[in-house]
Amino acid sequence: MKYATLGHSGIQVSRLCLGCMSFGDPASKMHAWTLNPSETETIVKHALDLGFNFFDTANVYSAGTSEEYLGRAIRRNVAREEVVLASKVYNNEGKLSKKAILREIEGTLKRLGTDYLDLYIIHRFDYDTPIEETMEALNSLVKAGKVRALGASAMYGYQFHNMQLAAEKNGWTPFVSMQNHYNLLYREDEREMIPICKQYGVALTPYSPLAAGRLSRREWKTDTLRSQTDRTAVMKYDSTEQTDKAIVARVAEVAEKYGVTMTQVALAWQYHQGVTSPVIGATKAVYLDDAAGALDLSLTAEDVELLCENYVPHRIVGAL
Repeated sequence: MKYATLGHSGIQVSRLCLGCMSFGDPASKMHAWTLNPSETETIVKHALDLGFNFFDTANVYSAGTSEEYLGRAIRRNVAREEVVLASKVYNNEGKLSKKAILREIEGTLKRLGTDYLDLYIIHRFDYDTPIEETMEALNSLVKAGKVRALGASAMYGYQFHNMQLAAEKNGWTPFVSMQNHYNLLYREDEREMIPICKQYGVALTPYSPLAAGRLSRREWKTDTLRSQTDRTAVMKYDSTEQTDKAIVARVAEVAEKYGVTMTQVALAWQYHQGVTSPVIGATKAVYLDDAAGALDLSLTAEDVELLCENYVPHRIVGAL
């Protein structure tokens, strides 16, 4: 495993982040393919063995049971100070109001079984709460020692820029990471969000780096439970299936050239683009082994041009 600093935070994170949306009680009705506590621990333990130290979850994942299962697995297998735990706030009553933030951090810490969070991420932009109220509330968590650093997730570039300006103007804690929607099939953030992140020295930790598996295989769909039931993935990708298949074919071509997997090519492209730590989900340990192989693959400029040249503009997916 390789490691990098998360923006200006000083926090060292593995170059792969384990996304924990795959963990939780399916009875929550969020996803039908989530893993139970024992299965979760198997994945977490294998990730730790591979050198992962960065784990990402959210208060909304499987009604909080993702946080519960992750916290249990961490406590049973590694010292708290050896891992970087990230969770999110927004998809809750009050969204990013001061009252909601102060309430939700307590629930997250309790479910994870820890007294602090390494990275607290706002899941989306809140149109109903003044930016200053949100940023001041988040800053208070840092001052209180409940949160070490702050991150944001999918939104428009101007929104992220305005939030950073509010923090800068008032002497509050700025964001050090952006968990945006970014992969070879969806590159719209290259227009504004990614340049803004580079301007501020903000680390990129994209979600869905494999486009819900569509960049990891030649065929567009499979017969897995997730492929058959993940309506969110269908919404994100299937409307552009016909044009995006040409990109998938290029990923397969580069993978064959180097004798590696398509997953490794798709993730190596992320590193070439300046990504610090893509967030990958896994329901099987072997998927983590595959992803880790990307750290040993370097793409040439010609490879990147080949992978990118068939891209066409997409409608915005992620920012609300």
